[in-house]
Amino acid sequence: MAESALTAIQGPLKQHYREEPGAARVTLRATGQLGEGVSCSVETGRAIAIAGLHPATGGDGTQLCSGDMLLEALVACAGVTLRAVATALGLEVRGGTVRAEGDLDFRGTLAVDKGVPVGFTDIRLSFELDTDADAEQLATLQRLTERYCVVLQTITTSPRCTMTLTS
Repeated sequence: MAESALTAIQGPLKQHYREEPGAARVTLRATGQLGEGVSCSVETGRAIAIAGLHPATGGDGTQLCSGDMLLEALVACAGVTLRAVATALGLEVRGGTVRAEGDLDFRGTLAVDKGVPVGFTDIRLSFELDTDADAEQLATLQRLTERYCVVLQTITTSPRCTMTLTS
């Protein structure tokens, strides 16, 4: 996408949000249905993703692991954000690879050791880009991608979360 095309799309939105800040607040939703055994089907908008136990917690590997899905969401968001930032900066990025890795100790989630945290203890996000951008441009691209990636910011700033359970 050309910088002018992105500006043409986002410019009116930015102006609208400046004039009416409340219009920028959107609630995203995800819905799942509890499935057979230990599984949950999630509607992705394009398909149904069936999540289940990771093999390290007793799963057979045929269902998606929600931890993998979190990393996939991070990769998708960071990749789209990097593309948008590069476009806005006028940097040509011909292609590339985005990777996310996360470290878990399943003793925590299986309650084997209450001193072990549940969830990721470290997440690493990396890009290998096909670009002629110089070191300064790459540093700006990284800084702005980190700043504007919704999933990365959500993970690093820990939003308030609430849970309800009814019957």
